[in-house]
Amino acid sequence: MRIFPLLAAIAVSALMYMAIFERDALLGLAQGAAQPPAPAVEADSTDTASPSDVAEPARVKVVVQRSVAAPLASAVIVRGQTTAARQVAVKAETSAVVVSAPLRKGATVNAGDVLCELDPGTRGAQQAEAQARRDEAQSRVPEAQARVAEAQARLDETLIKLNAAQKLGEGGFSSQTTLATAEAAVAAARAALSSAEAGLNAAHSGIEAAEAAVASTQAEIDRLTLTAPFEGLLESDTAELGSLLQTGSLCAQVIQLDPIKLVGFVPETEVDRVSLGAQAQARLAAGDREIAGTVTFISR
Repeated sequence: MRIFPLLAAIAVSALMYMAIFERDALLGLAQGAAQPPAPAVEADSTDTASPSDVAEPARVKVVVQRSVAAPLASAVIVRGQTTAARQVAVKAETSAVVVSAPLRKGATVNAGDVLCELDPGTRGAQQAEAQARRDEAQSRVPEAQARVAEAQARLDETLIKLNAAQKLGEGGFSSQTTLATAEAAVAAARAALSSAEAGLNAAHSGIEAAEAAVASTQAEIDRLTLTAPFEGLLESDTAELGSLLQTGSLCAQVIQLDPIKLVGFVPETEVDRVSLGAQAQARLAAGDREIAGTVTFISR
């Protein structure tokens, strides 16, 4: 076994350890060896040594770097744009003339505030007519019910007569003509009962049709009032007084800016560093204002 290479490796390792971890001690030893020994000074016991006669301690040169605390640069910096959290275009669902004064853009509105009021025209008369038809249809129900009861009574009467004719015929006390007449009367009574029941069903159907007409006219009247769906700001003026709004015409544009929504475009290489619920901070270009929030959505 070769001993010299092993000893050389141990020596080199020791030198590297001293040079790296004991650098300050080596520098101190080198500076101490470079200075000549101080000459001996004889002094009487009664003399006091002056400060200049005391040897100064050896000084070691070191390198100092001031550390400054700074946040870790782990954020993803992207560019984006701010948009309203909610925005809706309030449009007319019917055709009519605006009869309300306009509201100017920038005005604050609450949920349910009237934005545009439209002229009802003849819609009130149409609703009154539908209600009258409903009342008329409801008045026909008792009459139809009475006809059903009358037809049922006649059917019961004819059934009794038929039963009597059958018993008399079995005993030879009635002719076949009398029995046939009784059977015909029963058939006619059943037909009358079916007709009365159909009339009652028609009366109920008339009520349902009239109620549907009333609901339709009421819905048409409700469409005349256009309200704000939520609290926010008007991004545009409401429709001017006297203007004609067709179905689908714009009454006003309502937006909600609290909270504000920021849409940023993250590079594909950085998207893995973004997670839902992470803290986000944005600096607005206008006024150099900073806002804070959280990540709520990550698209594909």
